[in-house]
Amino acid sequence: MKITIVGVGYVGFCTGAGFALKGHDVTCVMRTPEKAAAINAGRSPLYEPGLDDELNKIVGRFRATTDMDAAVASADAVFIAVGTPCADDGSIDLTDLKAVSAQIGTALKNEKSYKVIVVKSTVVAGTTEEAVIPALEQSSGKKAGRDFGVCMNPEFLREGRALEDFLHPDRIVIGELDKQSGDILEKLYAPFSAPVLRTSLKTAEMIKYVSNSFLALKISFANEIGNLCHRLGMDPYEVFKGVGMDSRISPHFFQAGIGWGGSCFGKDVSALMYKAKISGNPLLTLESTVAINKNQRKIFVEKVRARLGSLNGKKVAVLGLAFKADTDDIRESPAIDIIRELQSAGATVTAYDPKATENFRKLFPQIAYAPSAKEALQSGTDACLILTDWQEFRQLTQSDFPTGSYIIEGRKALDQKNVRFEGICW
Repeated sequence: MKITIVGVGYVGFCTGAGFALKGHDVTCVMRTPEKAAAINAGRSPLYEPGLDDELNKIVGRFRATTDMDAAVASADAVFIAVGTPCADDGSIDLTDLKAVSAQIGTALKNEKSYKVIVVKSTVVAGTTEEAVIPALEQSSGKKAGRDFGVCMNPEFLREGRALEDFLHPDRIVIGELDKQSGDILEKLYAPFSAPVLRTSLKTAEMIKYVSNSFLALKISFANEIGNLCHRLGMDPYEVFKGVGMDSRISPHFFQAGIGWGGSCFGKDVSALMYKAKISGNPLLTLESTVAINKNQRKIFVEKVRARLGSLNGKKVAVLGLAFKADTDDIRESPAIDIIRELQSAGATVTAYDPKATENFRKLFPQIAYAPSAKEALQSGTDACLILTDWQEFRQLTQSDFPTGSYIIEGRKALDQKNVRFEGICW
């Protein structure tokens, strides 16, 4: 099939590359000629392990353009993958989604063939019906379900493994306005070996939010229990190893530490909480989930303060700025809050991350950045903080750290056999 992707961020780019790897012809619609040219030259706009190598396999089937009308005209299916950030009140910001829907509708105005518009962006229940379809119909003068199809197809991609997750999904959810739309989208996914669940548009939207919210809840639960285990003299990782052996529970997302971050959990939990609140059914469990996550970062800094006393004038090395390993994404990274707190207390920070330094520098241009982990751990450092579990940090030994420096772990990346450190909750 011929596929057009509108919104070429993390989700859109990996979705497009994945479909091209499955043999489909993919066109990405970009806002600027420079970014389109970079993609057409085989350069990825984001860091994802193995992605650059895969791009070499899809030359000719994966391209970018700034011409929305032409991209829509040539497509069998048009995927909307624009960002849906969180507004100040916690609600979902639909500005880009509505604008793009209107642009696609304008491009559909003179089209004769039946095309399916697929919402890939994460949106709260009711958005496709209440915002996307009206914008498409108004700008096209056509009727959804008759002149063009509409589906909602949530993504379940983990940053750092997004392409792998796309190519090998554990489920494919298709929310459909009409059966013809759902049939076309299911045919598109036919080469994928995964169960397909076809639902209403609202149900598909809700599945995405509930999935992310439950994973965030599971992490916050692990952190709260981890704090208790630490106080009682136990390793929470051993506890959750036993708990996770229960097939009803599973061991995934029980990694106690400094909490979750990233582009999805924070905004998705907030948006679901806002939707629930205005619907008259507040989600108290999720309110606690968010509070626990924020507090975990404060607990981490308090442990440093308890060991060093006043942080004023202290030198602190921070290893890891991305919200997780294998990505350069710093959105909602725990490092942001932790470094901000260290700075406000008067500490001098030197930071290092294998991939996220340049993104972090835009937010914190005033702190020092080292070209390697070992150079960040320079002599005279009073404390060393591990905030991301990059594989290279797992190779560090005691000799790499300054003598007498306090080492505190937030991700359980270091090996206790090789380094003497304190964990946030183990």
